[in-house]
Order: sequence, then C-alpha cells, then structure tokens
Amino acid sequence: MKKRALISVSDKTGVVELARELSQLGFEIVSTGGTHKAIESAGVPVTGVSDITGFPECLDGRVKTLHPAIHAGVLAMRANEEHMRQIEELGINPIDIVVINLYPFRKTIEKEGVSFEECIENIDIGGPTMIRAAAKNWQDVAVVVDPADYEKVVCEIKENGAVSLETKATLCRKVFEHTSQYDTMIANYLRRHQGIDNLPDALTLTYEKVQEMRYGENPHQRAAFYREIQAPKNSLANAVQLQGKELSYNNISDTDGALDLLREFDDQIAVVGVKHGNPCGVGVADNVLDAWKLAYESDPVSIFGGIVVTNTEVDEETAKLMASIFLEIIVAPSYTEGALKALRKKKNVRVLVLDPKGGIAPFAMNMKKVYGGLLVQDYDRKMLPDDVELKVVTKAQPTSKQMEDMLFAWKIVKHVKSNGIAIAKDNQSLGIGPGQVNRIWPTEAACERSGEKAQGAALASDAFFPFDDCVKAAAKAGISCIIQPGGSLNDQMSIDACDEAGIVMVFTGMRHFKH
Repeated sequence: MKKRALISVSDKTGVVELARELSQLGFEIVSTGGTHKAIESAGVPVTGVSDITGFPECLDGRVKTLHPAIHAGVLAMRANEEHMRQIEELGINPIDIVVINLYPFRKTIEKEGVSFEECIENIDIGGPTMIRAAAKNWQDVAVVVDPADYEKVVCEIKENGAVSLETKATLCRKVFEHTSQYDTMIANYLRRHQGIDNLPDALTLTYEKVQEMRYGENPHQRAAFYREIQAPKNSLANAVQLQGKELSYNNISDTDGALDLLREFDDQIAVVGVKHGNPCGVGVADNVLDAWKLAYESDPVSIFGGIVVTNTEVDEETAKLMASIFLEIIVAPSYTEGALKALRKKKNVRVLVLDPKGGIAPFAMNMKKVYGGLLVQDYDRKMLPDDVELKVVTKAQPTSKQMEDMLFAWKIVKHVKSNGIAIAKDNQSLGIGPGQVNRIWPTEAACERSGEKAQGAALASDAFFPFDDCVKAAAKAGISCIIQPGGSLNDQMSIDACDEAGIVMVFTGMRHFKH
C-alpha cells in the first residue's frame, strides 16, 4: 500500500520542496485549499482531501479535514489488528505523515486595527484536531508543525526508509507545545477583548524564547530569556540592542527594575542608575546632560559597573561622560550620531533603544516563581491612594519645596528593595538604603551616604517607622522632612520626635514594599 502524507499549512515556507521530496520517495501527497494549489502549481502530483472523503470543502473552508476518512487514517494503530481490519473494511488508507501548521492567529491579532471578527476567523479548528490526533498516534504517524523539521524528516526517510521513533516522539511533544501556546494566545486575547483583568482560577501562560544565556545569576545556573506574546511596546522585551555583549540574566533583571523606576517620570526628563536591582542615582532636569550629572553625582561609586536608563535622547556630550566610566548597559529612546560614535569607543557597553514611556499595560501582571508555585499580583501602579489626601502629622508644615522633594523621594523609595529608605533634594537622589532586615540600618546608611547634602533634604520610607530611632537618625543628619505611610502603633512616638527636632512629617496612607 502506498504511503500517504497529508499536507495543509498556513506558513508555506519550504512546503513545495517537502512535497516534491516526499513524492519522489513514493508518498501520495494529500492536500487542501491553498496548499493543494501551491503543490499542484509546482508540478508535484497531489490528491485533494475531497477526493478521499467524497465530501466537498464547505462553509468557506471551515470544514475540510474533519471527516472519518481522514481521522481514521491518522488514528488507526498499525499494531492493532482490529483497527487495521476496520479501516480496510471501510476503504480507508492509513496516513503516515501529517504536516500542518495553524491559521496565523498571532499575526492576525498583532495587526493594527484588526477586527474581532477577523481574529475569530483565524482560530484554527481542523488543524489542531488533526495534529493532536496524529500526535496521539505518534508511534505510527510523523506529525510536523515546524518547517525547521522538514529536512530532518526527509533525511531519515531517505537513510532509513522511515522516520525514527525518537524523532516521532520529539515531533509529538512539539505538537502539544504548539497547540498549548495557540490555545493560550486565544484565551488571553479573548480575556483582553472582554476587558477581564481578574486573577483567573486556572492560569495559563505562554512565552517564546528570545535567547539562551551563558548562565543565570551564577555561572553554575542555566538560564534563558522568554518574551510574552504581544509584549508591551515599552517593555524591555522589545528593546533593540545596537552594540555590546549579549545581555545576561542579571542585566535583564536589573534593567527591568531601572525602567520601572524611570516610568515614574514620564512627564519629566530623567536619568536613573541602578546597581544590583536597587537605584543608585536618580536625576531630573530640563535636559539629559544635567539629569545625567545629577544621577551620577548622587553616588559616583555605586554607579560604576551599573545600568543607566533615560527617557529622552542621549546627545554626544552626555554620551562622552557616560563612556568615561564603566557602565554595563545604557538604555534610551534614541541617540544622536555623535552619541553613538562616542559610545562605540566602549565596544562592550550594551547600548539599547527603548522608549519606556506609557506606564504599565492594564492587563500586565507581576509574577514571582516560588518552588512548586507561582505568586501573581497587580503591578504597583499607584504612587498615592486615590481616596486619601497626604496628611501632615507634625506641628511643622511643609513648604512647597519640601513637598516637592518628599514626593520625589517617595517615587524613588517605591523601587528600593524593602526595608527601603531614600533621601533626595533638588531633583536628585542622595543616599539610598535598601534591603535590610530592620529599618534603622537603611536609614543610617542612607544618611551616611548623603553626607552634608542631607542638610534640608527629604527622607522617604517605603513602610512605617516602628520606633522613633529612624527620626532621631534623620534629625542628626539634618533631614528637614519625612514622608512615610504611617500606621504603626508607635506613630505618635515618631511624630513627637519630629516635633522635637522641627522636622516635617507627612503620612501617605500607602506603603510600597518591594521584595
């Protein structure tokens, strides 16, 4: 009995060549629609599916392969005598190879201005049914969904007369990975279309591998970077790298954190420096050069070997200053030719193009893998509560300048690992104290790092002060105003300490833990 290959693909890359090779190897080629036309036009003998089923394609092509004459040929187990007896009685020939890739649902939903109706029409029904059936019968049927596998299948048939069981098993797995991703894309698209942003009872996710990495956080750990389907345009996943070494695991993690902080300044020109996931320099000014100087001068030691991101074009003068020190990564929406020329002299620095403006997409969720599970939450999109006004709790009242400094520090501390303290003044971060197991240590570290610049500066704390020791440390450093969530049983103790030192204290009513 002549072997059969069913071929019906949306992506016609290499399909004519595959059909020709299989035909020359003695296979009867069976096909549908546009694939049939492409194969036939190339002079390769091809049989229409309708000729086998005795039933015409109908409903605008919605029904083609959904027929027992096709599915029985795919699902019949060759080692099962009863199966083979039944299909012989029914006049059905086995199908040995199934080559199908699905309607281009992803390309459809990514088109600008595409209608809901067009997206629905690009949900494949017969294709997934066919390849799942073939994959279930993987020992007898080689099922191919990826054009990259065409050559291997043909080579094995030429060399061994058949596709090996090992290859069939691999192709089987790829089918279920393919259909799983396909169905997840559809479900996620429908959730977004319907405006559903709750946390579902069953969470399915799909990502595509962007790159294998040399290693993870440490050289003994494997790692790869995966991108969401339809990742937001202002996300790091869509950055374009102009030069430098391949991004590492830590590079991507830290740069993502830097961009999160930078988005707090969408309406201002800002430069943010990050080291090991924590801000080490933030500057806001009327131009990128001055913003860079503020960010750099806030902590020139820590920014060495760090990551710098900005939300405006980098000019030549700024680029020369950036290139004068060791930086791992620079990210900006654009660069002047002079800037790129200056940065090319530091060939190892990774230069990326990305406009981070636009905030966090409404359906984006923040996820953290734990052993055996996944933590999912909203992104921390808010800076202050919607329904609560800032509350001045001290005798001293803030000036407009102090309020400006406090809110600037508050934006920064939101992105500092807890327990976090940030000191700032005049649109410049000063000392930043991240990630300690109590609140007094980061307070002392931030005050010490600020030095004399702490005089008259604002201090922000991501969560409340449990005791008055942080206020006393701030007073000793010369801090003039403090912004914190409030809510401790000992709030009055801290308020009294502020009153005694003449410090302004403002409660936000909102904390910003970052773990």
